[in-house]
Amino acid sequence: MTGLASPTLRKAAPAAGSTPGTAQAPPRRTALLPTAALVLGALYCLLPVAWVVVAATKADDELFSTFTFLPGSGFSDNLGELTAYRDGIYWTWMGNSVLYAGLGALLSTAVSASAGYALAVYRFPGREAFFNVMLTGVLMPPVILAIPQYLLMAEADLTDSHLSVLLPLILSPYGVYLGRIYAEAAIPMELVEAGRMDGAGEWRIFTRIAVPMLAPGLVTIFLFQFVAIWNNFLLPFIMLGDDEKFPMTVGLFTLLNQGASQPSLYTLVIMGAMLAVLPLIALFLVIQRFWSLDLLSGAVKS
Repeated sequence: MTGLASPTLRKAAPAAGSTPGTAQAPPRRTALLPTAALVLGALYCLLPVAWVVVAATKADDELFSTFTFLPGSGFSDNLGELTAYRDGIYWTWMGNSVLYAGLGALLSTAVSASAGYALAVYRFPGREAFFNVMLTGVLMPPVILAIPQYLLMAEADLTDSHLSVLLPLILSPYGVYLGRIYAEAAIPMELVEAGRMDGAGEWRIFTRIAVPMLAPGLVTIFLFQFVAIWNNFLLPFIMLGDDEKFPMTVGLFTLLNQGASQPSLYTLVIMGAMLAVLPLIALFLVIQRFWSLDLLSGAVKS
């Protein structure tokens, strides 16, 4: 006769991807404090935008009499009144802003790229001194430079012109700083020397080798400059006297001042502020695909 065998104890199989005989690490806990700080920061940035979007839908009698985040029924009327105000001068202001920000950012990016590349690649006397002096411009508040810039433009008889706003914005100390830092990190000297050995000139090396490798950095500089010029208020406010040349920021400011005596203009100012955010959002969505990682992947092999 055979006796009843005791049940065999079976060990649980190890989890997939783990090594038998080793203890499994406990699951990671979510960092609550950093997450909460990021959520609060996002709410702090997005709540004003949400208020502007909702307030743009309200009619004059709904703006101050309804719940803050309750949509209204006057969006189309506000848009039509803003378009009709002074024969559509708001769109003139918007076009001026596109001109100042677009052309100014392009020129500033070109200057920052060439200056940053030169400071990173070439060795010449006074290079570091020049760069340090340039960096002091980053620490200068714009309000300190506005009056000297106005006096210089007045001496050149350029005040109250588009050039009086464009010219001071072309040179960006922060853009030159970013250009040099990015060029030092992204452009190996081996490629520059190889181009020289192949007989390429310095301009050809810069345009054919350096600029494509600097593309993500140049996109960043362009975005920073575009946003800075788009939101610039003090410089055009001092330089310009003709409201047909105002950018959107100065134009909305004058419209807001008139709203002190005509409360009906408040809805136009809010609608204009909401429309002014849309180009920045569209620009960021369009150019963010140009940012990439592993810029030098395959360029230089050890």
